[in-house]
This record gives sequence, C-alpha cells and structure tokens, in this order.
Amino acid sequence: MDLKAKKITTMFLFGLVLTATVLTGCSTASVKEESLDNTEKKEVVVAAAASLKEATTDIESVFEEKHKNIDLVFTYGGSGSLQQQIEQGSPTDVFISAGAKQMDALESKGLLLDSTKMDLLTNKVVLITPKDKADLTSFEDLNSNKVSQIGFGEPSTVPVGQYTEQILNSIGILDSVKNSGKVVYAKDVKEVLTWVETGNVDAGVVYETDAKGSSNVNIVCEAPENSHDPIVYPVAVIKDSKNPEEAKEFINFLNSDESKDIFKSYGFTTK
Repeated sequence: MDLKAKKITTMFLFGLVLTATVLTGCSTASVKEESLDNTEKKEVVVAAAASLKEATTDIESVFEEKHKNIDLVFTYGGSGSLQQQIEQGSPTDVFISAGAKQMDALESKGLLLDSTKMDLLTNKVVLITPKDKADLTSFEDLNSNKVSQIGFGEPSTVPVGQYTEQILNSIGILDSVKNSGKVVYAKDVKEVLTWVETGNVDAGVVYETDAKGSSNVNIVCEAPENSHDPIVYPVAVIKDSKNPEEAKEFINFLNSDESKDIFKSYGFTTK
C-alpha cells in the first residue's frame, strides 16, 4: 500500500473512532438526562378537613418546590367521613382533622403511626348570613322567625356540626331549633358556606377562617366563650402509610415557620 493510500485509510479510521466517541457521549448524556427525568417520585396522600383547602393548597406548592421527589395528593371532606374512609382501608398517608375526636378514634384503633400525632392549629366558630341579610345579632336568633332555613354541618361526620350543637345546647335552644324543620345538614363546612353565599339558607355556622375568606357573607358573631369544646386540628401519619418517611417529612413541614405563616394568613392560630 502506497503512502497516499495509508494516509486515506488512517483518516477514515480516525473518522470512525471520532464518530463513535461523539455518539457514545451523546448516548451517555441522553441516558443521564433520561435518568434524571425519570427519578421516581414518592406519592403522599393527605386526607384533610375541608376547612383547610385554601391554606394547604398554598403549602402544597411551597413543599413540592422544595421536595422534588414527593408528590402530594389531597382529598378533602368532613373529618368524620375521612376518618371512616381510613378505617375502611382507604390508602392514606397523612390525616389532618378539624377535631380531636376523629383523630382519637383512629388512635384508639391502632391506626396511627407511633409518635407522629401532633396538634397543629386552632380556629373559631361563627354565625354567618348572606351579605344582604343583616337582621341577625346572635345565635339566639336562630330560634326566631328571622330565619326560615339554617345550614349546619352534619354532626355525625362534620366537627363544625358537633360544635354547633354544643353551642345551641349551651344557650338552651338546641332541641327547639332541631325540631323547627329549619335545619339543613351539609356534608362539610364548605357546603354550609356555599349555601349562605348563594342565599339558599338564611344563616349558617362555619369556622371563622371560612367566613373571612368570603366576600359574600356577614359574620354575625362568634360563638359564646366556653360554649363548645376547644377547636383543635391534629395531624398524624397513618400506620399503613406506603411512604411513612416522606409523610413524616410533610407533617414536619406543616409545623415549620413557613407553613405557620401561611396558616396565619388564612386566619388560623398555630400551636
């Protein structure tokens, strides 16, 4: 083989090696990029009281920005209904209740992960009316002809409904109001709020945080002092959680200063 032929052959082989090197590099980069894109995320399912929806939506965004490996999936409802779903085996990692009763029931059945339960927030109960109705001044007015329909949370599953009955019992009008035919029961506190906002009922009993978040209702008054059990929002990891470490990471974040500031912005008092 002459010198010219050798030179051409050498250049050809060099070209093949260079091409292979480039392609290998691209392939490696592609694999690395694909590996990063396909990092498996852990899903944390959170069952939360309906009154927490706005605040926890904000917290969800902040948390997921800081924890790229965790996806939060929220389900909202009356705390009693959520408790029942957990008891029946609904896949849940974290429970945030609007009352201690529901959390205590799960704990008594051994359904909470040890050492994860903590009290998170407190709230207040208020009487509200539609924006264009301003003739009520107190809870006693629920027993008058000033109202024809009243929205309450269902007391068997909705903590605010339980607090409502305690309030009316403390001022001596519970039986009279319940027997009046005026009461309409809602599946959660948000439904009560919607009924009042739209004027479908003349009054309703909700949490202060719900009322303050609406421009379409009047706050008539707060519940009389010591007329109901303390309102406490406890949180815990469920014992059968599929991702308990990530669930614990989330409830620790709920107790952080950053989350507390968000809760406070919606009117909650933090523990």
